[in-house]
Amino acid sequence: MKDAAPRFGPAGISDSFAAQGYKTSLDIPAYTAGMGLDAFEYQCGHGVRLAEGKARQMAALAAEKGIVFSVHAPYYISMSSLDEEKRLGSIRYLLQSAQLCRALGGRRIIFHPGSCGKQSRAAALDKALDTLHRGVEALDEAGYGDMTLCPETLGKIGQLGDLEEVLALCGVDRRIVPCIDFGHLNARTLGGIRSRADYAAILDRMGEALGDDRARTFHVHFSRIEFSAGGEKRHWTFADTQYGPEPDPLMELLAERRLAPVVICESAGTQAEDARTLGQIYRRALQKGV
Repeated sequence: MKDAAPRFGPAGISDSFAAQGYKTSLDIPAYTAGMGLDAFEYQCGHGVRLAEGKARQMAALAAEKGIVFSVHAPYYISMSSLDEEKRLGSIRYLLQSAQLCRALGGRRIIFHPGSCGKQSRAAALDKALDTLHRGVEALDEAGYGDMTLCPETLGKIGQLGDLEEVLALCGVDRRIVPCIDFGHLNARTLGGIRSRADYAAILDRMGEALGDDRARTFHVHFSRIEFSAGGEKRHWTFADTQYGPEPDPLMELLAERRLAPVVICESAGTQAEDARTLGQIYRRALQKGV
């Protein structure tokens, strides 16, 4: 069964998209399949702008090639904002993202929970939990109850989105699935992912907190990320090995534990190539029976 194994894909298009002669969003399915990938995360960080008709055309082309879309919701989302209007705006952005995701034939909407700002982490989390509750209700009322919301672990220490906070958000509804960005977790812990055991501890904690299939079919973001004292600074590529975390131990654990997440690579400009590398590492580990 296809969904019994991970899917691999890029966050947006690599530099090689244009270099290979591709020109429009309608070429994304062909490009993705040509790279040996079966997932693609469409980026709406600066707003949901893709026309619904074109999205439906992309969905049909992707379905022919076995590619599944997810959507990264606008960066403007701040479920923990002190401003009530910004929190309500976050719900509107989720609804817009859901409309596009459905047109693309996808189910998963990835979003950034927000920041702590001038409030305690506990207060920020309480606001985010309330906003997310209302967001789920709004999606249900609008007919998007089949969509999956994926709160993402974030890379800056001042942002709401460490592992425990994201898992708490997943407690709002069993349809909410964590997006575990391992590069972000490594950055916000100032290099805390150094070994296979560090990865295993994250996977173990997720399984313990969720206690259901979401811990097997969660969402992954992965890239090498430079960090400073405040956490995330810049995304790099797999060739930039001076930055962590290392991909091999995670892929080996996915193979060993027979986990089946959607794995999206967020490398800077080589995301499709590096997503392909992640898939290759995973398949080698699976063949070795790691």
